[in-house]
Amino acid sequence: MSRSGLWFLLVGGSAALTHMAVFALAQDLMWPEAANALGFVVAFGVSFFGHRRLSFQDAGTTVAQSLGRFAVTALAGFAANELVFIALLRGLHWPSLLALFAALVAAAGQTFVLSRYWAFRR
Repeated sequence: MSRSGLWFLLVGGSAALTHMAVFALAQDLMWPEAANALGFVVAFGVSFFGHRRLSFQDAGTTVAQSLGRFAVTALAGFAANELVFIALLRGLHWPSLLALFAALVAAAGQTFVLSRYWAFRR
């Protein structure tokens, strides 16, 4: 595995854990879909700064370019996440944390490809 790929997994795992922790704390206070969105917003900062400084430290883009592109990338990943989450939670009646975990995993590959080849293009 490349160094970039290893950092991507570590940063992505940290962001996913942040997302899940925020979700777990907020899910009793709001709809699960809203708690998922809140988790995404908080984890976005962890993800962007970790990927910019570690996963793609040799990026050929400015921080502003990367931030704008990564925002689009992350929102696309969140759209996939939310669709999978709702399907598993509401359609298949999975427990909320398990549905969220599966949704995060489903969106991770898409996020890596868009991050590597567009948001932090080398």
